[in-house]
Amino acid sequence: MSKAIEDVVNERQRQYLIEGYTNEGDDNYTHGELAGAAACYARHVNGRSWVFGSNPEDYQCEPVPDSWPWDEEYWKPKSPRQDLVRAAALIIAEIERIDRASGQ
Repeated sequence: MSKAIEDVVNERQRQYLIEGYTNEGDDNYTHGELAGAAACYARHVNGRSWVFGSNPEDYQCEPVPDSWPWDEEYWKPKSPRQDLVRAAALIIAEIERIDRASGQ
């Protein structure tokens, strides 16, 4: 398993164990919120990663995207790589939610 995949799995576990997210909570996001949050992090990397190397604070202090599905306090950009890992973990959460909803 590559380090990238390992980091995504670890991030998904962190979301459960440290942040306290649950399958039951994720199951309430039936309007694409998990995928939308993942997209916000990926778009942030796409649009702002160039600034990280010279000024990480500018990367991390960007305004919350208009399409961010949750309260501002939950928008926490870190670094381009960390944000892509977080986006991938959120996509996994959405896939798992879809699977549970369809009985898989």
